[in-house]
Amino acid sequence: MEFKVHNEVSIPINNIKLKGELIVPSTAGAIVVFSHGSGSSRFSRRNQLVAQYLHRKNFGTLLFDLLTEQEDAEFMNRFNIELLTKRLIDVTKWLEKQEFAKDCRLGYFGASTGAASALRAAAFLPQIGAVVSRGGRPDLAMDVLSNVKAPTLLIVGGLDYDVIRLNNKAYFLLRCERSIEIVRGASHLFEEPGAMEKVCDLAGNWFEKFLQPVKSAYYVG
Repeated sequence: MEFKVHNEVSIPINNIKLKGELIVPSTAGAIVVFSHGSGSSRFSRRNQLVAQYLHRKNFGTLLFDLLTEQEDAEFMNRFNIELLTKRLIDVTKWLEKQEFAKDCRLGYFGASTGAASALRAAAFLPQIGAVVSRGGRPDLAMDVLSNVKAPTLLIVGGLDYDVIRLNNKAYFLLRCERSIEIVRGASHLFEEPGAMEKVCDLAGNWFEKFLQPVKSAYYVG
């Protein structure tokens, strides 16, 4: 597979730099930005697995650290959803300014608390074309869910009972096109055999449906 971009990146945000991994296939028409959960990073094995699957589906991906090493050492920063949301918005705006991304649609894939920041960011960025949440904490974004316009898929493990309850509540607060998928036999981290493969299939199908490149309109006489 050929790529427009396949690099480690350092993303300048105000007076800090966030480390990331940016991979965009040469003919990709969309890029999915990942928002990882608390205590995780761009190296999340599960998010990397989803990203690799999306590359095969011809989607670009950006995995990045929401916090610097110094910030991550402050435990409460991992749950500062306002800060994490602002970081995601700022990184999205940085991505939009890159030449290779100017004709690409953008989506979010959020995991655990990262799903809350993805939903909050999508509520403020109408250009986001689709959101997928894996084992997400939408209770941390309940106040803005009705403002989310991007089609949203909520994926929850069948054994993750508390999170199923929270996602069901979020489902009814969302006003966009939305769906909830329960992965039978899966716990919160989807560590069971075949669970992450199911997540990949569900996410890939959702992005394929809602992140198609916008075709230029033209007049035929």
